[in-house]
Amino acid sequence: TTKFTSASDIPVGFVEKNVKLRGRLHHITEKGLEVEHIPISVPFITWLQRKWQSKGLLLVRLAGVELAPSGMAWLQQELKPKQIIWFQLLGREDLALECLVLVNKGRFLSVCLNEEILRQGFGRTARIEGLHHDSRLYWKLHKRLLRAELKALKKSKGIWREESYSERIRDRISSNKFIQTLKQFVNWLRGSIDR
Repeated sequence: TTKFTSASDIPVGFVEKNVKLRGRLHHITEKGLEVEHIPISVPFITWLQRKWQSKGLLLVRLAGVELAPSGMAWLQQELKPKQIIWFQLLGREDLALECLVLVNKGRFLSVCLNEEILRQGFGRTARIEGLHHDSRLYWKLHKRLLRAELKALKKSKGIWREESYSERIRDRISSNKFIQTLKQFVNWLRGSIDR
């Protein structure tokens, strides 16, 4: 029933047991998701606690995911402010929580954002901070994330998309020194004619 307002408030036992917490999304930043923790509500006790609870947001990072810039845009498009999310604690590093983030899609379906970002090709698999490399959970999650990344790679999605032949030719022509010098000369010529 306690509302956590910073990563240090969360007991070590919660992190070690990989407890799932519920929260309300406030902002998506370069550092991670800023989430307001929603504690379990017990009618009378919750009403009393609200009066003394401090305000604060938890910084939740997507564990095992190195986000590409396109991934940030995708998250901002997919997630809405004040949306309810679930985050499973995997580790705590400084002021941030390393988590698996789950979003409800319909009544009985939830999607793991960590996997979905990799499946769409908006990031790369990274080391899962906070979990020991020799633990079964680490390898189970790492395998899931690698499978999601492999799907994007096979379908050439997101960062794994290969340029077409015409795009490669266009890029080579535009980066050619002679063409660049010619463009500069044409721009200079236009500027001198306009005067």
